[in-house]
Amino acid sequence: MAERYRTEPLKLWNKAKELRLKFYENYAKAHERGGIRWAGGAWTLDALPRGLGEDVWSLTSEPYSASIAFNKAMSLRCLEASERAGFARDLCSYMRNYWGGIILNEYAFPEFSKTWPEPDFIFQDHICCSHAKWYQVVKDLEGEIPMFCVDVATGPAIECENGDFRYIPIPGHAVEYVVGQCLDAIEWMEKVTGRRFQDELLRKAIFNHFRSTSTWASICELQRTVPAPLDEKSMYSLYVHGTLGKASQWCADFYEELLGEVKDRVARGIAAVPTERVRVMSDTQPPWAFLKVFRYLEEFGCVSVGSLYTFGLIGQWEIKADGSWGARTIPASVDAIPEGREAMLAEYVRYELNKPEWQHFYHPKLKSAMMVKIARDWKLDGVMLHYNRGCEGLTVGIAENRLELQKAGYPVMIFEGNMGDEREFDEPRTKARIDAFMETLGLKREFATP
Repeated sequence: MAERYRTEPLKLWNKAKELRLKFYENYAKAHERGGIRWAGGAWTLDALPRGLGEDVWSLTSEPYSASIAFNKAMSLRCLEASERAGFARDLCSYMRNYWGGIILNEYAFPEFSKTWPEPDFIFQDHICCSHAKWYQVVKDLEGEIPMFCVDVATGPAIECENGDFRYIPIPGHAVEYVVGQCLDAIEWMEKVTGRRFQDELLRKAIFNHFRSTSTWASICELQRTVPAPLDEKSMYSLYVHGTLGKASQWCADFYEELLGEVKDRVARGIAAVPTERVRVMSDTQPPWAFLKVFRYLEEFGCVSVGSLYTFGLIGQWEIKADGSWGARTIPASVDAIPEGREAMLAEYVRYELNKPEWQHFYHPKLKSAMMVKIARDWKLDGVMLHYNRGCEGLTVGIAENRLELQKAGYPVMIFEGNMGDEREFDEPRTKARIDAFMETLGLKREFATP
């Protein structure tokens, strides 16, 4: 069968790769350039360390660990090193890859450093069951690295009603609770680094955070278009910039540039998958060592347009007047951000506590409601759920999510695996499941490469 739509490579693809590599270079070489290194998660309130100066570089743990997982040989070395050190195999696989790299004294980007670049301090927030413990072990492995952890588990920002969901105000006491910790963190950072904290740099970083997360949601909104301008496998290489530096100028600028290109693709009818017949979404982290399963979908004329994970890990959303789920409205300029430290932090915290991917830590029904809305609004024909043994936090309640999606009328395929441990992914079995699922959607494998 012939292609239905025109396609072309993403013009910003090479720039996306260059920015990612530059991030890991900056972290590795920070000390030789007179800068500071810090470690923390992709969800960390990373605008705060930016108040210490323009030469403060981070290593966000989850995307870094995914980079290790993508490299099967290094990942196996890291996982086995963690196991030899006594860490259980059923722990978060990102954690085990990260710890293994420290134990082996290896960096995932050896072109920038042959050995593990130790951070000067650890700044982390805690909503996943593993977040704080992750870095407690890092401290044990590397010695007494100063560590500060912010508790952001203040309660849900959405509630379900009649099969849909709506946002509810973040209670004032919840905002004050996190802001108080942020104020303590700033004083702590000044003490452990010997640097003076600059509120104007924080203000700028908060605005860039708003820009990055709202713009990424706008990009994901465009995935409603038929044909989809992006496929999820490509989106993994694009959303990652927000997990690296969502409060950075470079990330906010890149996403605005990317939004312009994706809008242009939509206007010209450019498809990510020129044979698009049906549309699905996935869920949680993919098995990073086997991203080719997304290319296998394309052999049936199937495109995965995204997921709650790719949309909501970094993207910030709101319910619009017409009932649609769209990019969150942000201040028009940095001048609209309050100047006082406590006031700007309150606006920042109130914004960040709405993060979609934080909601389903509170109850599976909240995740189900968001997934059903994506399935409806993004014109999906089915859903693929990854029973991911590598991440307890994002996979908890996934069986309940499956039942709710089926109740809403969407065929659901499940497959088992692990985002960061390729030993727990069965490729032939997963392809067999895809074959059967595509058959239920009325598709044959007509576009296989000879």
